[in-house]
Amino acid sequence: MIKTAALRHGGVIANYRCTAACRHCLYACSPKRAEGYIDEKTARSLCAALRNGGCRSVHIGGGEPFLDIDRLIGLAKVIADEGISLEYVETNAYWVNDNVAGVLKRLLDAGVDTLCISVDPFHAEYVPYGHPLKLAELCGRAGMGHFLWRREFVPALSRLDASKKHTRSDMERELSKDYIRDTARAYGIGYGGRAVNIEMAYSPRRPADELADGRPCRRLTSGDHFHADLYGRYIPPGCTGIALPLDEAVSELIPGRYPIFEALYESGVRGLLNHAGHKGFVPDPGGYSSACALCFYIRCWLTQNAPSPELDAEHYTAALAYYG
Repeated sequence: MIKTAALRHGGVIANYRCTAACRHCLYACSPKRAEGYIDEKTARSLCAALRNGGCRSVHIGGGEPFLDIDRLIGLAKVIADEGISLEYVETNAYWVNDNVAGVLKRLLDAGVDTLCISVDPFHAEYVPYGHPLKLAELCGRAGMGHFLWRREFVPALSRLDASKKHTRSDMERELSKDYIRDTARAYGIGYGGRAVNIEMAYSPRRPADELADGRPCRRLTSGDHFHADLYGRYIPPGCTGIALPLDEAVSELIPGRYPIFEALYESGVRGLLNHAGHKGFVPDPGGYSSACALCFYIRCWLTQNAPSPELDAEHYTAALAYYG
């Protein structure tokens, strides 16, 4: 039987819709994603499964959780009611306006005491970088804990107008022609979700047969920095596009129900390549930038040609919509 390891640090994805479509987004969020937001019933069921898996603290992310402040506050209250500690709420600060103080008070009253505020060149394409800096300042005045993720990008961004969004050409002119590659490297991001486009654009490629080995992919069952989404699904750390019912993931998976997950768990990318080959998959002769990129593109192909219940087809479509 396959089950996840004891759940440790994790996040709750409140929604997939966002005001940004950042190049590095592991969850391929964007303004074009569905408007759904986690409801109370799902949140309570999710919290019960989290406790069953050993998780005692989470953060809230998205998407952009602040797209629905009432539901965000409701989610925070449910998490507290269910005995799970809320570490922080993520935001890109798009919502900074004259009523920030009122919003922060509502959050504090609901038990939210820390915000993770995104600031980097990828977000600055969609949100003026002055917004996160302003939100950090207002958090300090209101007694709201906060941290800028990631603060080290601020000196470079200071070359830009803080009141405006900035295009790729702006960034290439003012920061570096390689700011996409450099920002990704500085982040140390995993190349999943939309970030796979960055890796494929900036890394050398190798044939599929060289990349695929038979080592089991045990990251799939890691309890460290996993996520659970608004549909009650477990998303393995780094392996976005795979989504299992959380209640099954923390108990045990029925053999044969999730063949893609099993192939990767038992024999890694080689097992997945063999599985897809039997379905008609032919690797790109131009090669792939890594074993993880190969895995991503195989899974993408399978969603279109041999669907499996653990593959989130919408994720692959959204991830490959590269916002040039």
